[in-house]
Amino acid sequence: MNLFTESNLSAEVLQAIGDLGFVEPTEIQKQTIPFISTDTRDLIALAATGTGKTAAFSLPILDMIDDSSRKIQLLVLCPTRELCLQITKDIKNYTKYLKNIKTTAVYGGSSIMDQIRSLRDKPQIIVGTPGRVIDMIGRKALDFSEVQWVVLDEADEMLSMGFKDDLETILSETPETKQTFLFSATMNKDVERISKNYLTNPHRISVGSINAVKKNIKHEYYVVGYRQKKEALKRLIDANPNQYSIIFCRTRMETQEIADFLMQNGYAADALHGDLSQAQRDTVMKKFRLKNIDILVATDVAARGLDVDSLTHVIHFSLPDDPEVFVHRSGRTGRAGRDGISMALIKPEESRKLKQIKSDTKIEMVEKNIPTGDDIIKAQVGGVFEKLLTEHEDFFQFDNSLIPDLSNFTKEELVHQLLQFQLKDLATYYRDRNDIQQQELNSRGDDRGSRRERGRERERNGEPRERRERNDRNDRGGKPRRKNEDMVRFFFNLGKRDQLKKVDMLDIINKATSKSKKRADIGNIEILDKFSFFEIEKSYKNEVLDGLTTMKFRGKEMRAEVAN
Repeated sequence: MNLFTESNLSAEVLQAIGDLGFVEPTEIQKQTIPFISTDTRDLIALAATGTGKTAAFSLPILDMIDDSSRKIQLLVLCPTRELCLQITKDIKNYTKYLKNIKTTAVYGGSSIMDQIRSLRDKPQIIVGTPGRVIDMIGRKALDFSEVQWVVLDEADEMLSMGFKDDLETILSETPETKQTFLFSATMNKDVERISKNYLTNPHRISVGSINAVKKNIKHEYYVVGYRQKKEALKRLIDANPNQYSIIFCRTRMETQEIADFLMQNGYAADALHGDLSQAQRDTVMKKFRLKNIDILVATDVAARGLDVDSLTHVIHFSLPDDPEVFVHRSGRTGRAGRDGISMALIKPEESRKLKQIKSDTKIEMVEKNIPTGDDIIKAQVGGVFEKLLTEHEDFFQFDNSLIPDLSNFTKEELVHQLLQFQLKDLATYYRDRNDIQQQELNSRGDDRGSRRERGRERERNGEPRERRERNDRNDRGGKPRRKNEDMVRFFFNLGKRDQLKKVDMLDIINKATSKSKKRADIGNIEILDKFSFFEIEKSYKNEVLDGLTTMKFRGKEMRAEVAN
């Protein structure tokens, strides 16, 4: 099937997708549409985000839905509100000429009563997030007894966000005779497990590799010390004018801090993270899509469901621990046939993490120097002309008589004066500012850092590193620390300023996990000035998150989140 017209899709569906400009199906659509149309087996489809999965599963199903029935026949589950709304919008576009087919979205962050009222239309299709669907089931507002197809979209994301139990509950409410389609970007252990439990002899379709790296993305990295990262980030932005980018950070606090820094320095930027209300998230994402802001600072979790095709740059302010996350982040640029650039700020002690990313993903990453002031001015001049020569919109009617007599100036003189005017603030900023000294990666090839970094670590914690490591091994009865891959690292919102000590942190973790019969293994604890980090067995992740919400330290609320 090289064209949609060569498929068995109905005339109404073909007309609808024709109105949208769809002519040639994507690879996942070429393989999935004929299968769903003709086969009754379950399906596992591995494909990256942005490859056209919604059309792949919905188009053939739309032709099989009984539009004379007012029962729910198709259930689509997805991880985020944003993705839920996007899928719903797409399906409504595809059913433009199928007037009797109704689609309703159910998701958190909006009035549940309004959504219950919307079910009065008796939709045949429900698109929902697991949490809200569970709420609806509890209120007897959804009846899945006649469901014929269930789609688990972005299954890996749903499981990583902790929806495993919700998915199992929802699937148990659907008939055993249903056909289940699991779509995922990766096939990790959790996805494999849920496929074995809830899919029967599934057919597999894989488009590209799990760690597929786009060839049209240039990967660059810059080695810079922690204290200079913000200034380095500013220089990267200034040296890449006219960019439309996402900056990824590890934690909510870091995300807000970097966004505030950029806004204070005059950039059209904003933050997207879990501490924002749903209304605030919607406002930020709307501004970004409309390009009222051109830099979005986000955590990995918050950016899920944000689908923008025209990003020019992705900047990794902090490296993720998982190489697949790095690929997923970078893959947000370079879409729709455009070229993209992925830039990473690397601390000198992160050589091992960088080496792991390179090894697992086979990405060719080029080390580059932090731009100098001269580099930035040259780039900015190029950016002015790029914008001048590519944007030809008439924003308003201009009266030429308003232009003063410029006959005494040559063309070159006029250009020179206009550039001086345009770039004077930037030139003044960098004129007397020292350039950032390029640093070298730690030759030891590990994450322990330079002597200077280790010295800072000793100062932060008030005891020699060696003694700390021994203490870490013996905090819980002399048991050796688990390997890093068995642990999850948490960001904690309190630090030295809050009079938090290591012994307090141990007590907090113990209390948060006190309901377990077995005591959790605790790894490294790092108490910093304004916040802290700690490690704990992965199996206790949810217990820690739930336990902390009911506790206070010296009258202050505590909050932890996974430090991706």
